[in-house]
Amino acid sequence: MKVAVIGLDCAAPRLVFDDFRHHLPNLSRLMAHGVWGPLESANPPITVPAWACMMSGCDPGQLGIYGFRNRKNYSYDEYTIATAAAISRPRVWDMLSQAGKQVILLGVPQTYPIKPVNGYVVTDFLTPSTQSQYTQPSQLKPEVERVSGGYVFDVENFRTDDKAALVRRVYDKTRKHFAVARHLLSTKPWDFFMMVEMGVDRIHHGFWNYMDKAHIKYQPESPFEHVIRDYYRYVDGEVGELLALLPEDTAVFVVSDHGGKKLDGAICFNEWLIREGYLVLKEYPSKQTPIANVTIDWARTTAWGEGGYYGRLFMNVQGREPQGVIPPAQYEAVRSELVTKIAAIRDPNGRPLNSKAFRPEEVYREVRGVPPDLLVYFGDLDWRSVGAVGIGSIYTFENDTGPDGANHDWQGIFIYRPAGARGPGAGPRTGLRLYDVGPTILTLFGLRAPADIVGRSIPLP
Repeated sequence: MKVAVIGLDCAAPRLVFDDFRHHLPNLSRLMAHGVWGPLESANPPITVPAWACMMSGCDPGQLGIYGFRNRKNYSYDEYTIATAAAISRPRVWDMLSQAGKQVILLGVPQTYPIKPVNGYVVTDFLTPSTQSQYTQPSQLKPEVERVSGGYVFDVENFRTDDKAALVRRVYDKTRKHFAVARHLLSTKPWDFFMMVEMGVDRIHHGFWNYMDKAHIKYQPESPFEHVIRDYYRYVDGEVGELLALLPEDTAVFVVSDHGGKKLDGAICFNEWLIREGYLVLKEYPSKQTPIANVTIDWARTTAWGEGGYYGRLFMNVQGREPQGVIPPAQYEAVRSELVTKIAAIRDPNGRPLNSKAFRPEEVYREVRGVPPDLLVYFGDLDWRSVGAVGIGSIYTFENDTGPDGANHDWQGIFIYRPAGARGPGAGPRTGLRLYDVGPTILTLFGLRAPADIVGRSIPLP
């Protein structure tokens, strides 16, 4: 029994199952012989922590990871990057390694720095550079460099106006990763193989507005109109080459951590908090400035926010933050007030955005680390959060980190083909959850997942 997991970061159900399906013969063939459907993502639906949630069966609160950057403590300025060092719960490959199974990991988020496994590792896009020790064993590194022609971890500067160059860099990165994947599958022993390709996410952020006619920045007859479609078709071909290398007794999963959707604009979270009287600056900047680079009057500040695909709101609580102003007895009253006001935010035309703010303890089984006081989704992810100030408005149609045409969506993809499947599969399935993928893999290997996780094994044919 072998299991191969092909992760396509941000692959969207609408594109794979509907719009592009007739362009994707290899994925379509897997679907025809197996089970497929939309995969409910984590909350938040972000690469970090979603892949770790998928492969541990834990929710972000259990992991204590709420995004790429997390508060280190209750100070105002200490943050940590959520690398593999931040994960204390076992993931699928840890449990398989303990059971004596051989594993191969390629580009799976939060695998740097390397934690030893029974097998081979090429680390992920959070690896600082190729000068780092990014393989296990260390002598695998020259092989990876040779096979790839110079390895890269990610598409650098994918939020750029130079779209032609971006297309070339996405394809170049993807070619290198799949070349290494074929090499590892062909030359190394394995029971479990998993790779994650980040190019799908990067192509979405760079080109969604050229594809989607409902996008506020759609440009008819653009030379980039079919970039996303053509890239999906290319990736499908690469997947087909991988499938051709797999032994007959291999069960195959193709999954994504979240989907993608059009991005209508951004709410300048801290500008809104300033307008509502929750955030006070000692001096308002004359130009757009990251919130970390302005001087906040903490003695008069109740709350501040972070930008990103979703918004994180932090409250300035007495006895918790260094200069807290909210009495603990008033904490829930202030938080409830913020939830109500966030829900009432309207778009520039005065229409409700239908934004939602979640309390971490309401959505997670447990809450570890230093969570946001509220997880905020503007316009159900049609709008992202911008943390910068100095913009002079609570609305912007530009991303403070560079041009971006897409945001993440709540549904990723799930495709499963049983080992040796030749006839018609069970077909489409609903109710699939990201947390359940890892426990399902363990079940295929005859292993039990930890009892305290959120995930449960999916009944599969």
